[in-house]
Amino acid sequence: MSDADQQFDQFRGTSSYIASEELRHAVNVAVALARPLLVRGEPGTGKTLLAENLARSLGLSLIRWHVKSTTKAKDGLYVYDTVARLHDSRFGGDGHDVRDIARYIKLGPLGEALAAPSRVVLLIDEIDKADIEFPNDLLLELDAMRFRIDETGREVVAAERPVVVITSNNEKELPDAFLRRCVFHYIQFPTRELMTEIVRVHHPDITDRVLDNALEMFFGLRATPKLRKKPSTSELIDWICALRKANVDLSRVSGGIPFLGTLLKTEHDVELVSKRAKA
Repeated sequence: MSDADQQFDQFRGTSSYIASEELRHAVNVAVALARPLLVRGEPGTGKTLLAENLARSLGLSLIRWHVKSTTKAKDGLYVYDTVARLHDSRFGGDGHDVRDIARYIKLGPLGEALAAPSRVVLLIDEIDKADIEFPNDLLLELDAMRFRIDETGREVVAAERPVVVITSNNEKELPDAFLRRCVFHYIQFPTRELMTEIVRVHHPDITDRVLDNALEMFFGLRATPKLRKKPSTSELIDWICALRKANVDLSRVSGGIPFLGTLLKTEHDVELVSKRAKA
């Protein structure tokens, strides 16, 4: 493999994160092009864990920005704490000069990533939770990799472009202008073969018989019609852990699924599966 190939093929997963070939390609394209990677997929498919393991694989620090419905793009750059400044002006603030506005400027996650002295991984988690203008409000800073703090006149310029991973649960459509600037990947739910590898990472000493029985029951449950929320990978890992701690042998279970509440998370789904088991 040439040096250029090695530089492109930087991410291959980690010992604790099994990535499909398609996901590895998408990550490496985004890193090579210095474009944000937009990752979609049903909850529990490892979107957030991807950023954590990408940072670990590249040996970079991870900065997390968990987006909420009230999150504003500017908050990701910096926040000017006017309340603290007013308090200090009235009551004194550790002997500091309240005229020094820079003391009351706190960088947000995007601001920290751009101000970092070296390359970092920035996770913008669940971007679709914010209002529809939020992604567009990020375009300038993500393109220019710089921003200005209006209150002080300081301009923050990235020494190195951060690796940006953006996750979405597809709760709302994202603007076309934003999508054009991203490398996109949809994480398909793991096949049985890939799921076998994933489970063995978390339960390396699990026997073939126990794993086969668990997967048979798990994928059968996911195939149940009219489920509102299908069980995910993370729930499968927890369920197997519960089975092993309780010494439950699935091959000897008749009627129903033990610890069903570990896999299903709504009353509708639990009742639906319970009725089908009794039928």
